[in-house]
Amino acid sequence: MPRIALGLEYDGTRYVGWQSQAGLASIQAVAEAALSRVADEAVTLTCAGRTDAGVHAAGQVAHFDCAALRTPRGWALGANTHLPSDVSIVWAREVAEAFHARHSATARTYRYYICNRGSRAALAAGRATMIHQPLDEARMREGAMTLIGEHDFSAFRSAECQSRSPVRRLDALGIERRGDWLLLEVTANAFLHHMVRNIAGLLIAIGQGKSEPRRVREVLESRDRTQGAATAPPEGLYLWRVHYPAALGLPNRDARPTSVMIPGLPDSAGCD
Repeated sequence: MPRIALGLEYDGTRYVGWQSQAGLASIQAVAEAALSRVADEAVTLTCAGRTDAGVHAAGQVAHFDCAALRTPRGWALGANTHLPSDVSIVWAREVAEAFHARHSATARTYRYYICNRGSRAALAAGRATMIHQPLDEARMREGAMTLIGEHDFSAFRSAECQSRSPVRRLDALGIERRGDWLLLEVTANAFLHHMVRNIAGLLIAIGQGKSEPRRVREVLESRDRTQGAATAPPEGLYLWRVHYPAALGLPNRDARPTSVMIPGLPDSAGCD
């Protein structure tokens, strides 16, 4: 039976997250319903990363098995005619049976966007986090460096996290300012539940002067979530890219302009 991989983007504002929940609007449910209409049979999606309520995606990847024969263009355009305007299938590819959206991924990149100014950003409502107090990105960057490498991230996981191991390898954590905008970009082999938002929450506290940069190491070594800062809001968080071996030939859309999704943000903003 053919296996189809998909690239999706979505505004998570009005959804309970990726995963289907009875009686509630989820990304998985609306995407499966749309694809099932194209396939004329039930479709079940497996995704690369289960985003939470209010979290967005620019580069989510999922796969499904289906006996129906459709062209890649047919899958993408056909499903999009049945999807709401805040969810889109960007590409589709037939892949080998061994491909798995989650297990075949080598890393994932999340971006967290902060509008850091005294007035609120009307055009970015629901798509970025507002912090009115000035943030010192140099202090935030100093604290962030502690997290690079393989660590026990128990202090940055939620109480509801179901992962068997708290150990993760964080490959990069960049912090960059472009005018009123601050961008945190985090790449790791995998993430724990609320891990990025908990990291962002602590770095925001450091940027506000509420904690010193050394506090990151203290929290990390405590392995105790209660030692950290408040979890940052979901609206600033994006699943930006899922990394796969180049040999798989999946599209890489990492260079697309950010301002298309977040009006008012300079296209040059990034941590590359």
